[in-house]
Amino acid sequence: MITSSSPYPIAIALGPLLYYWPRADVLRFYADVADAPVDRIYLGEAVCTRRHELRPADWLDVARMLRDAGKEVVLSTPVLVESDSDIAAMRRVCEQDEFLVEANDLGAVRARHGRPFVAGPHLNVYHADTAAWLATLGARGAVAPVEMDHTALAALAAARPAGMQIEAMVWGRMPLAISARCFTARHHRLRKDACEFRCLDYPDGLVARTGEGQPFFALNGIQTQSASCLDLCAHLPEIQAMGVDLVRVSPHAAGTLDVVSLLDAVRHGRTGAAPSGIVPAGAPASNGYWTGQPGIAWIAGAPA
Repeated sequence: MITSSSPYPIAIALGPLLYYWPRADVLRFYADVADAPVDRIYLGEAVCTRRHELRPADWLDVARMLRDAGKEVVLSTPVLVESDSDIAAMRRVCEQDEFLVEANDLGAVRARHGRPFVAGPHLNVYHADTAAWLATLGARGAVAPVEMDHTALAALAAARPAGMQIEAMVWGRMPLAISARCFTARHHRLRKDACEFRCLDYPDGLVARTGEGQPFFALNGIQTQSASCLDLCAHLPEIQAMGVDLVRVSPHAAGTLDVVSLLDAVRHGRTGAAPSGIVPAGAPASNGYWTGQPGIAWIAGAPA
């Protein structure tokens, strides 16, 4: 069973960095994370294998630094693996046993050969049967899909296999889809294999708007995200009461560690649960999926 370093009933996890930041910014961010009240940290390139500001050896250095700071570290695999070099890189992550692995596609599950892993959100663990099947393959944890409402999440937590931890995202732009096409490159009329690494220009993604000017999606290379920022911080007590083991915060260029501090204060009883009021890059807040509404919506006073 995966253990958490948290002394509290629910642990705080920091998801993998989904954006492409300059190397110095990444290292500075994780140096700050080392001192933050985060229990589990996911590291590695989960979106685009062309990104290379940090090499695999660099991610391992960061992982060891964070482990030395008392954090539990998990190495994340890419969601989309296409080339032979991608497969080889994914296997290197999966075949090491120094750190636990978050498997973000079934190829990574297979490459673990029955050794423990966390099923990432793109493995679509919507119900206990899927969780039970993945448990037979080595899964010791599962990250719930972001579109699950509170009823489905409670049902999954109640019926999960013995020894499996459930993790739910509570803050950040929601990862929705992955495509073989790079939308950031297309926006700049560039080919995917000659993208000039334009993702570096968008530390929180490139917002796409409707014809009426409403923020709708955020483009992050080959990943499509919500333009809005999920904020379920007000529901931490309900999520904990369901038996969910970890809540995930997704890294952004600003506000991330403020949200972590808020969640830590709530779980420690220093403050009451409330919407964070913190959003990346001016994004609107959303919590629609929580009540079975369109995910883009903000439902004030949304019930558990």
